Amino acid sequence: MGYVRAEEILPVEIIELIQQYVDGENIYIPRKAAHRRAWGTGTQIKQELSLRDRQICSDYLAGSRTTELAGKYYLSEKSIQRILRKELRKQ
Repeated sequence: MGYVRAEEILPVEIIELIQQYVDGENIYIPRKAAHRRAWGTGTQIKQELSLRDRQICSDYLAGSRTTELAGKYYLSEKSIQRILRKELRKQ
């Protein structure tokens, strides 16, 4: 997420009003509720994680232990167990 200089988009009066509350600090202005996007929108992360989770399940069904999978995928054993519960319910 990049930032835009306030001087480039806001009138001086609004900048002076904001400076009464925060002077020289970075602030986050949230999107309007109507413009909010769901997590993962604009990237392929949801698909990548889904593929990873299916691969974890496949490895488990092929005989890998949860401790091995945790090391292989750099996740905790609890995360592996959660993923396996979710994936095995789907099948």
